[in-house]
Amino acid sequence: MIALLLASCNPVKRVKEDELLLRKNTILLNENRVNDAVVEGILIQRPNSKTRLYIYNLAKKNSDSFYDARLQEQLEHINFLERTISEKQLAQIADYKKGFANWLRTTGEAPVIIDPKKAEKTAGQLQRYYDNQGYFNNEVTYEVDTAGFKERRAGLVYKINSGRPYFLDSISRDISSAELDSIYMRFQRRSRIRKGQRFDLDNFNAERERLNNLFINHGVYKFQPSSITFDIKADTIPENDDFFMPVQLNVTNMVQREGDSVNEIPYRVHQINDVNIYADFKFSDGTEELDSIHHDGYIIWYKDYLKYKPKALTNAVAINPGDIYKDNDRSLTTKQLNNLMTFKYPNITYQYADSTDALLNTNIYLTARPRFSLGFNADVSHSNIQDIGMSFSTSLVSRNVFRGAETLELALRGTIGSSSELNKTSTAFFNIAEFGGDLRLNFPRIVAPINTNRFIPKSMSPSTRMSVGTIFQKNIGLDKQSLNGNYRYSWSPTNWRKNIFDLFNIEYIRNLNPERYYDVYGNSYSDLNGIADDNRNEINPDYFDENGNLIIPEGTSGFTNDALNNTIDLTNDELEEVNRIEERRKRLTANNLIFSASFTWSKNNRRGFQDNNFYSIRTKLELAGNTLQALAGIINFDKNEDGKNLVFGVQYSQYVKTEFDYIKYWQVSRNNVLAFRTFFGIAIPYGNSNNIPFLRSYFGGGSNDNRAWEAYSLGPGSTNNLNDFNEANLKIAMNLEYRFPLIGDLKGALFADAGNIWNVLDDITLEEAKFDSLNSLADIALGTGVGFRYDFNFFVFRFDIGFKTYNPAYDWNKRWFNDYNFGNAVYNIGINYPF
Repeated sequence: MIALLLASCNPVKRVKEDELLLRKNTILLNENRVNDAVVEGILIQRPNSKTRLYIYNLAKKNSDSFYDARLQEQLEHINFLERTISEKQLAQIADYKKGFANWLRTTGEAPVIIDPKKAEKTAGQLQRYYDNQGYFNNEVTYEVDTAGFKERRAGLVYKINSGRPYFLDSISRDISSAELDSIYMRFQRRSRIRKGQRFDLDNFNAERERLNNLFINHGVYKFQPSSITFDIKADTIPENDDFFMPVQLNVTNMVQREGDSVNEIPYRVHQINDVNIYADFKFSDGTEELDSIHHDGYIIWYKDYLKYKPKALTNAVAINPGDIYKDNDRSLTTKQLNNLMTFKYPNITYQYADSTDALLNTNIYLTARPRFSLGFNADVSHSNIQDIGMSFSTSLVSRNVFRGAETLELALRGTIGSSSELNKTSTAFFNIAEFGGDLRLNFPRIVAPINTNRFIPKSMSPSTRMSVGTIFQKNIGLDKQSLNGNYRYSWSPTNWRKNIFDLFNIEYIRNLNPERYYDVYGNSYSDLNGIADDNRNEINPDYFDENGNLIIPEGTSGFTNDALNNTIDLTNDELEEVNRIEERRKRLTANNLIFSASFTWSKNNRRGFQDNNFYSIRTKLELAGNTLQALAGIINFDKNEDGKNLVFGVQYSQYVKTEFDYIKYWQVSRNNVLAFRTFFGIAIPYGNSNNIPFLRSYFGGGSNDNRAWEAYSLGPGSTNNLNDFNEANLKIAMNLEYRFPLIGDLKGALFADAGNIWNVLDDITLEEAKFDSLNSLADIALGTGVGFRYDFNFFVFRFDIGFKTYNPAYDWNKRWFNDYNFGNAVYNIGINYPF
């Protein structure tokens, strides 16, 4: 095997003596090196991926004939060992070896041999590319470079002399249709071609696309893009020293063929006449014997009875009677009807309404989805809480609940999992569980006491969601029961932007087993137990078990109460530590009531899944407790011992929280991508709260954050609470990842993750956990590592290895590379990319 691997590492193993393996492409533009992904994409021959070339070389040459001949030889001269194997088995072994060799060849990559014909063709394509950039007198040559390369290896150098560029001179127009000429003049200032501009074919293509979109969205029905042409006059004789080209834009009439004759018809602006909406339409039934009603200028057709409120249908239609024809209105109508989740793919057609061909009738055919649908899903998962988990969920959807295209969804879900942390207390493999359910009612409009159509029109696809839900957890942390209710508005001002306004979000969290606190938060227990052990002679011996440790919860609570009541003589530092531990316990075991409102603004200019040059921004502002605090002036709420207001015996949270999340992708080369993310979040308590509830706090680490730390194990600040679920109210995170192909659908990544969490403006007194000034930025942790991704098309399986590069939990002189090894590495499994 070692010999085989060494042989395959020879890249010229399959290269003949008179051939040269391509190892490098160099492009020189006017003697300057070009690093442009677009230009590099023109090259026909590219150097091999070393890994894929080595895999290809592992395959035996002419493997099929070799293994067939070897099989025949074995059958004729069977030795003693082979007598125990039948002829059929020998044939199967030979087939396996041939199959494996073929797999190596298809997975690998044959050596790229320098081909002069392909190099010449590449030079021609480069010349045409720079022609399209306005360098009409450019010259492209190539040469084979063997200097600096080993035997049977070489590079290709493409030398481009661009010459002087050509520029646009006067721009005139010849538009046959007077109506099109009028539209053009109204928007001429937005032209993509201008006098003095360097010639660039992309600008002319962009102008053709702009004009096409301009005409079809300003009343021109059936406009033909081929009607747009450009006449460009260029003097390409260098001696004449004339590098300016006059341009004429031509827009001819529509060409219509009738038999052997060709007719030219002037383009004109069309107006929408009738808009017919065929509700619950079936093509097999046709449109005969349908009844109709008129609503807001629309005609709604139906059979027997209308199943929908007329407004629910017309609100989703962006094509208005009396408006001019706009192709965008057709697309927007299709999108909004799909968003109703009530109809299958809508079909929209136009037909002329009169002999003048100036008016258009619009027909919208709607086919209803089933009134009820039932879904079922199953997942296998892994997280920081569970080693392995199995999730099951089911949902029942009822459509058109109130005849307004509303949907009512009942979703139930359950998860059972295994946690190695509980194996000592439970013999069952599945020892943790979570069950929950949600009831959601969706309206395809804004449901509010005021009319919002003026500033949130139907073109923004507005919707309203009302939801209630509950979750029960067993053997997860302290075990929790939560109830939540939400009233949400959402709308999209553009295709790239989305707004979400949670008018109110109510959540009640109840900890079912607060006495388990020190079982879960082992680091806090260790600190408390250490102080008790140092003062054992002054402490009630009943607080300890036979091993000399504090009993949970009787011993821990007894010792804490005695210490805080000063019945035990502790040092000031010990007393301060016990107080800190107790404050954290009270905070994390307290039940929470959160009554909040929030607004989220997001923008994402990604044009599709294959687009790797885009950015996305998300920012959020959340306010909690203000409504209840305002009512405190009217209602005499009960108060706790700290003077905080209680609602149904629970202290409600009051805070302001804001977040900013930015993601940017760069297409570095044809297959390589650089991805960057930065996140900042802060939650500040005030009024009725001194701290942030655990559910709204931030944590560091995990497969989608800093991958060199497990989830909840990073921070806060320079602390090192390895056994706790660490959280805080300030977070800064930055991620950089370079993604590249390896073999087939297997891709690799190199990443660097930086960030941490801190406490700020709350009641936490531990200095190491607080963000005091910009000097606290020195506590930003850095993790670096490598990852592998396998693309299954419908999802990406991800495996990352993170190494602690800079660990703020150590002393200053030990922070860099102290745990930089596989023994302290963190192995993450995830689905899809981390950002």
